[in-house]
Amino acid sequence: MKNLQTFKAVYETRSFSKAAGLLFIAQPTVSAQIKQLEIEFHTQLFIRNGRGALGLTPAATQLYQEATTIIASWEQLHLKLSAGPQQQRVRIVASHTFATYLLPTLLPALYQAFPTIAFSVQMANSSAVQTAITNHDAELGFIEKPLAGRDLIRSTLVSDQLVHVGTQGPWLVREPDSGVAYYTRRYLTEQNDQTPQVQIASNAVIVALLQAGFGQSIISQRAARGLLARSLGPRYLRHFYLLTRHDDDADSACVQAVLAWAQTRVSE
Repeated sequence: MKNLQTFKAVYETRSFSKAAGLLFIAQPTVSAQIKQLEIEFHTQLFIRNGRGALGLTPAATQLYQEATTIIASWEQLHLKLSAGPQQQRVRIVASHTFATYLLPTLLPALYQAFPTIAFSVQMANSSAVQTAITNHDAELGFIEKPLAGRDLIRSTLVSDQLVHVGTQGPWLVREPDSGVAYYTRRYLTEQNDQTPQVQIASNAVIVALLQAGFGQSIISQRAARGLLARSLGPRYLRHFYLLTRHDDDADSACVQAVLAWAQTRVSE
């Protein structure tokens, strides 16, 4: 590789002495390395005319084109190997309720179990989580709606009781693709409730409005702490689910860690 780097410098400067200066080596060393290349390829590379500037042979031009690619590839390989093995990345996308009330417990446990993995977290509604896993935009997905897909694995995690908070005012409902919106629509249909609705794409905003005494909503019991809530009973005892892809092997250890973690919390 050193001979090729020296050759490249001589080709670009058209001078043995200038190449030596750029490479911080002696001029006789430059001459010796070029001579070694000429012996190796059985051809003359430079025409030494004695007037300072070097002439180029067709072989030199061809070798320069190849050497430039070889040197660049070698430098890239050197950088990759010097940096060591790349850190494995696991992207998590979670529904709003799960991200707010369960992820703060789960993520430290995962980080402790897998300190070499780079985790990243995003929040989305359940349908968007499903899309992200399907499209390979995330490795672990947490949803609050029993969604499925042909190439997806859905594992049941912890249970989550839904409650009714508030007694009057408009219904504060999540966007249609949200997990809790699915149960809210079912409840309002069963009750034939025609009360006006305000759609809000954030659990945190809904909880803040309820705390301020505005409106009513169906939310997770975890989110209703400190609020006067009425349980909706076992028919509204939903579950959180873990979504992964069938073709994901890299994160299988993480999946098992998540499932093990869930077993310790399933009764909560």
